[in-house]
Amino acid sequence: MSALVELSDAHVVHKARSGGVFTRDRVYALTGADLAVAPGETIGVVGESGCGKSTLAKVLVGVERPTRGTVAFRGRDLWAMPAAERRRAVGASTGMIFQDPSTALNRRLPVRRILRDPLDVHDRGTRAQREERVRELMSLVGLPRALADALPGQLSGGQRQRVAIARALALEPDLVVADEPTSALDVSVRAQILNLLLDLKERLNLALVFVSHDIQTVRRMSDRVITMYLGRIVEESPAALVTDRARHPYTRALFSATPGLLDPIEPIPLAGPVPSATRPPSGCPFRTRCWKADGVCAERMPGFSAASAPAHRFRCHHPVQEDESTRDLVPRSDPMEAP
Repeated sequence: MSALVELSDAHVVHKARSGGVFTRDRVYALTGADLAVAPGETIGVVGESGCGKSTLAKVLVGVERPTRGTVAFRGRDLWAMPAAERRRAVGASTGMIFQDPSTALNRRLPVRRILRDPLDVHDRGTRAQREERVRELMSLVGLPRALADALPGQLSGGQRQRVAIARALALEPDLVVADEPTSALDVSVRAQILNLLLDLKERLNLALVFVSHDIQTVRRMSDRVITMYLGRIVEESPAALVTDRARHPYTRALFSATPGLLDPIEPIPLAGPVPSATRPPSGCPFRTRCWKADGVCAERMPGFSAASAPAHRFRCHHPVQEDESTRDLVPRSDPMEAP
């Protein structure tokens, strides 16, 4: 099956405010990303703050141009297209749900106008057909018609996020990228929004890229899980295997830190802070916090290795063995208890 969107060796480098008078520091937001999104699949993206998740999401939908590498949209280089064609192709076929609905929506426009805007911009249908589409979208995401003339400030957080989801679906996209869509919501509302996204994905056969800090939710919602660290994709795993059979030490540590009621374990300790993206470590970026690191980890970044399961790959010189339980890794990784 051909990919909807495919990244190949994508890099994003920003100029930082820090540095000297004549040369500013560089922020390595994304480094060597390779990723393909197939029609109808859900990909979860996890990692600590600042690891490049949001940058990856923006590159996928054409909001941000990579400094180096390619973004292929339906087999064509997105950034080789003329600007008008790129806007039509990406705008009509992708949608994005942002982290905070209170800032993602124009607070001066009523819900009706917010949902009609994509239809107006892309000149879809007659005025009557656009109004009918607005009503369909509100019904699709469970918003009562009485809110059509309400301003975002008059809505609850959950209702605002439903408006944001409806706007992302206005042009019937094939791909929706959700960047932390529930982080600004109360716990009681998160489950409603997550269930809504899952329901819409199944009903509309959407491809969904779901970026979140809530890694257990990502695991439950996704077909594949991507682990990122300091701008790099370090592991790609089927969601069913990511908790107990992940091969990269960072992925194991990340998932061990989530609370569990049925079989709780101590989290794998990681020493020290996340390194700066302006001065990433040589070789493997995780080596400064990894209990398995040695000299070879400082010399070069490992390439991808394939695990025994299909569609499972990782980048590590000293991977965790598939049959090693996370519970057994905890004492080995603790510098106070390791022999």
